[in-house]
Amino acid sequence: MAILAALHHVTHYVYDRPVSLGPQLIRLRPAPLCRTRIPSYSLKVVPERHFVNWQQDPFGNWVARFVFPDMTTEFAITVDLLVELSTVNPFDFFVEPWADRFPFAYPAETARDLAPYLECEADGHTFEAYLAEVANGPINTVDFVVDLNARLQRDIGYVIRMEPGVQTPDQTLELTAGSCRDTAWLLVQLLRRLGLAARFVSGYLVQLRPDLQSLDGPSGTDHDFAALHAWAEVFLPGAGWIGLDPTSGLLCGEGHIPLCATPHYRSAAPISGTVGPAEASFGFDMKVTRVDETPGVRFPTTLDLRRPTP
Repeated sequence: MAILAALHHVTHYVYDRPVSLGPQLIRLRPAPLCRTRIPSYSLKVVPERHFVNWQQDPFGNWVARFVFPDMTTEFAITVDLLVELSTVNPFDFFVEPWADRFPFAYPAETARDLAPYLECEADGHTFEAYLAEVANGPINTVDFVVDLNARLQRDIGYVIRMEPGVQTPDQTLELTAGSCRDTAWLLVQLLRRLGLAARFVSGYLVQLRPDLQSLDGPSGTDHDFAALHAWAEVFLPGAGWIGLDPTSGLLCGEGHIPLCATPHYRSAAPISGTVGPAEASFGFDMKVTRVDETPGVRFPTTLDLRRPTP
């Protein structure tokens, strides 16, 4: 049985003087690859006087390009979406028989298609030492990627890191700590060095408290919550892209709502653009509410792309 949940996400910048905003690229719309049903979605932006063009980037992700003709003292983005959460089996896939044992090699034509997802970045001694410790087969392919994902969850402590950017794999391993985006990028680079195509994914993570307590294992979260999150996907022949969340050590489920999947994290930032010189204060709010617990609340049924008349 599906559960409907409403996610409300506000990002708000206030500047100490009027500034000019360069074109802003917003990647906060569920990507076409999202397997969780999104019955409704709304995106509202302040300043209200703006021009917007929806695009798809080279990897098929939705990008809204906003242009603002006037100076402003604030920039706010509000996302409201309705999520239909139905339990999915993350292991509901099969792997081609010739790729069932790791290591394996992609066919030449497939490897050409996956070339951007196989590019490796140079890293240091810590990364090389860690890579050498990873069992590289022969082993069942699914077991291998599941074990590697779980290993990172054990070895890398999760921290909330507000600084911009992503740590290098070497930095994450030396600190034995990182944010979700740091550990996801580490996993991407490990998979690529092992010959497996991988990509970086940014998105929403929605988790609801269970109605019943588990009798034979962890019950999960004790409250409903949503957050911006990052994870990795690996391409397995026959299965396609499989989501791996090294923060939890689990495969991705119905609560992982992808916004952007790219070869490099630089192309997956939720908001990117330039702004004139000023001191800025930042506000952020995100909450998720079960629709059945909010009688009388109405949600948008169409994509809100209003473009005010200049």
